Amino acid sequence: MAIAPPPGTLVLDATHIVATLEKLHERVSERFPKSGLAKLCGKLVVTGRATAAQADALARPYLALRALGALVAIVALVFQIVLVSHIDWSALRRNADVLSMSQALDATVNLLILAFGGLWFMLTLEQRLKRRLILRALYELRSYAHIVDMHQLTKDPTVVLGGGGIATSSSPDRQMSEFELSRYLDYCSEMLALIAKLAALYAARTQDETIIEAVNDLEDLTSNLGRKIWQKIMIISQLDERRAPAGRAR
Repeated sequence: MAIAPPPGTLVLDATHIVATLEKLHERVSERFPKSGLAKLCGKLVVTGRATAAQADALARPYLALRALGALVAIVALVFQIVLVSHIDWSALRRNADVLSMSQALDATVNLLILAFGGLWFMLTLEQRLKRRLILRALYELRSYAHIVDMHQLTKDPTVVLGGGGIATSSSPDRQMSEFELSRYLDYCSEMLALIAKLAALYAARTQDETIIEAVNDLEDLTSNLGRKIWQKIMIISQLDERRAPAGRAR
């Protein structure tokens, strides 16, 4: 169910998020022009634009479905009124017995259940359709988060800083300098943060607990993955300080 935020409430601006993604893509492409991370960031920009458009579209009501739901409600109400009006209640009272009355009540209750079941189905159809689309989009963003994590998985700061042993034939190719590795990890961290912000666009104007829970889970995932990256950045910083001359120590 889409809701409008209270007046004066600060909300995420999808335009700014996409602009930040585009700027990040430029930075990654300039620093690592032929890297897989640059290509991934480019795809994330495209997904970010689609997410912004979809989140805005899903925040608007589906007027056709709502009109159809209102029509179904009116038809169901008219049907019940017509049904009740055609029942000869005086004849039922004159010829009433327990069995016939129970059968009549059972049939009436079943019709009411079917009518209200169809009405509930139509009234919740819009919410269920939107929920399905959003959960599918969140699954895609979750995949992006795991792919970003895969890109930084083999980036070992101790090896880059000369703390590793002899490389084997199966060792990853590590040709980055200390500065380049630090920037690479920082770019990964920024991408994870922006993935979480894209997910938050879906939860900004809804009261659907399923969607809010899914967005919170994705934010927890990106936060945990980002924490691992910042641990590597801190290792680089600490090892760099240890290797610095005494005069540079702070």
